[in-house]
Amino acid sequence: MDSILVRGGRRLKGRIPISGAKNACLALMPAALLTDEPLTLTNAPRLSDIRTMSVLLESLGCEVASLQAGRVLVVGAQTIASHVADYDIVRKMRASILVLGPMLARDGRAVVSLPGGCAIGARPVDLHLMGLERLGAELELRDGYVHAQAPGGLKGAVVEFPIVSVGATENLLMAATLARGTTVLVNAAREPEIVDLARCLRAMGARIEGEGTGRIEIEGVARLRGATHPVVADRIELGTYMLAPAIAGGEVELVGGRRELVAAFADKLEAAGATLEDTEAGLKVSRGNGRIGAVDVETAPFPGFPTDLQAQMMALLTLAEGVSHLEERIFENRFMHAPELTRMGARIEVHGGAATVTGVERLRGARVMATDLRASVSLILAGLAAEGETRVARVYHLDRGYERVEEKLSACGAEIERVSERAA
Repeated sequence: MDSILVRGGRRLKGRIPISGAKNACLALMPAALLTDEPLTLTNAPRLSDIRTMSVLLESLGCEVASLQAGRVLVVGAQTIASHVADYDIVRKMRASILVLGPMLARDGRAVVSLPGGCAIGARPVDLHLMGLERLGAELELRDGYVHAQAPGGLKGAVVEFPIVSVGATENLLMAATLARGTTVLVNAAREPEIVDLARCLRAMGARIEGEGTGRIEIEGVARLRGATHPVVADRIELGTYMLAPAIAGGEVELVGGRRELVAAFADKLEAAGATLEDTEAGLKVSRGNGRIGAVDVETAPFPGFPTDLQAQMMALLTLAEGVSHLEERIFENRFMHAPELTRMGARIEVHGGAATVTGVERLRGARVMATDLRASVSLILAGLAAEGETRVARVYHLDRGYERVEEKLSACGAEIERVSERAA
């Protein structure tokens, strides 16, 4: 098992290319199940979760070709040979549930295992199921699987989500494209990944209006066609690398990044003392020699502060001058990185869904353990600023969401490398 070794104290300078969004790509790939023509995705990220989704789609009978060193994915579902998404694949990644809506819409049947993923609290699929039932699906939970059928096809309906759910919005958006009549999604998620999916589906022939707002209308069509679509830039990777010069000092240009993808986060980063500047290629972030200032953070659905940047922001605030308060309003159990940061000298108190961070002047390198995807990179960020050597274990979490993190940071002057556990 690999670890990431970081020797702190190096100021950063250089450019980091931002990859295509993992969360967008994981929704776009199942959209190929809606048509018998190939769907081509450009700017695809090269991550273990993308490979897992490829394996899942292949198990359903799709052909998945990876071109241009993995930057282009061609997914073809001329026929759906199997309608069973098996537990052994689905348990590795929660996004696997996104094959349910497309299979049900196209062929009227699907059997999908209840999913797995990072251990950051309950993320039930009840909103997915509620929405599909409103479209006329007949569902039964049995032996850990969702058994779904719609013998007469799905029918348009008004679906009002009691809470905002990105995954449920994506599943219903795809399913509704082939439903008879008009579907209205109320209290829909507004994330850039939703907008990206809608644009792809529209290129495939879907009739969709309102993406990016809380109300999306979909007029069902008889069939969809293939298309070529570029995956939107990964806003979570963007925010993560924006934090690197803020915590380590220096100046980094994020190529392909756009402030509007992370506006609420960018505002907090500026309030803490970092400098942001739009460039022709993307976005530049810098910090001088002074300490970062304390800020309060409350996670919220887009366009609010992303929960997927909370752990990374906490790493920065461990070194802030003053006291910061972080409130996690999306997932429970998402402060598991706090004890590991404490091992590096941070002063953090966690009370339920809130954390108080009292900034310290310096962190010390230590052996720490990644508990989930975002926690793993928060520890790497902390290691960039810590005195001495930090070794982050269990970085298989990292590989699910960050492409070549050690190479991208090394190119900007960080002293970071991947080592085998035997070498540890």
